[in-house]
Amino acid sequence: MFVAAGPRMLIDQATIFVRSGKGGNGCCSFLREKYRPKGGPDGGNGGRGGDVVLVGDRSLTTLLSLTPRPHYRASNGGDGQGKSKFGADAEHRLVPVPLGTIVRDRETGEVVCDIAAHGERVVVAVGGAGGRGNESFKSATNQTPREVEPGSPWQERTLDLELKLIADVGLVGLPNAGKSTFLAAVTQARPKIADYPFTTLEPSLGIHERSADRRLLIADIPGLIEGAAQGAGLGHEFLRHIERTSLFLHLVDACPIDGSDPVENWAVIRAELAAHEVDLSRRPEVVLLNKSDLTDAAQLASLATALKQRGAQQVFTGSTATGAGMEPLLEALWSATAGSHVEDRRANW
Repeated sequence: MFVAAGPRMLIDQATIFVRSGKGGNGCCSFLREKYRPKGGPDGGNGGRGGDVVLVGDRSLTTLLSLTPRPHYRASNGGDGQGKSKFGADAEHRLVPVPLGTIVRDRETGEVVCDIAAHGERVVVAVGGAGGRGNESFKSATNQTPREVEPGSPWQERTLDLELKLIADVGLVGLPNAGKSTFLAAVTQARPKIADYPFTTLEPSLGIHERSADRRLLIADIPGLIEGAAQGAGLGHEFLRHIERTSLFLHLVDACPIDGSDPVENWAVIRAELAAHEVDLSRRPEVVLLNKSDLTDAAQLASLATALKQRGAQQVFTGSTATGAGMEPLLEALWSATAGSHVEDRRANW
């Protein structure tokens, strides 16, 4: 059973403007009713202004929904009234964001929050407190107070949002190593597949279900090339998206059409992962010698031995095009990521 990956268009940066609600004003009022000549101050307090709250939503995979409507304002609190009536508290303004969203204050540059769990709520603009009415100021020595407080002002901020995808498995490898074919084969994601480099221009997500309670979230990252960590090719822009994966599935073309050495190709990607600002080479890795249908078993065995001698821990052989070798590979991926939750991984990010 497979689950669709959702929209393919990835918007991973956005700027939003948030403003909380102003607190309601306190009321100055005196009770004047028939048969109650000794009435007195009865002005109620103002209500609290609404907060602007970011909410983690696992159904979202992009910041696209925030780009056409960048302004988010909460309502003001209600003013107090006579007869000791308090103003109504305003509702909070909820803004759903995808998991993996990092929020920074534009003015100070500080990280406001890092939303990584479904349903996680972070208040990014606090609503103003309601002002006190004159009833709150009465005392034995001040029986007819006329003092009231205005509601506290709103809080306004400009926030820069950056999305770093959260996935169990991140696909890495040189262009045309078969990453998109693998994602299309094991999930219902439909990344672009073609026989030329840099077919994938943006990260894609897919969900593979081993069973009802065993799922793998897989991220396909545009192909890396030598020098990607310094900005070459497309990889540098998207390397941050694999910072939050539990492990890497490193696809290596076992039969490159350019005649290059598969083991050296593996080493090139490992070097780029190590050169990234967050050293990704220490992340657990599973290697797939792909396109096994285009070479013989002896050659595959020789390549697997050479990779292990260079430091590869787990090496599988298979073909993303024919499906050969996919079952044991997927089971190994599940075993390696089972029990790893977002909260447990945060310490390693």
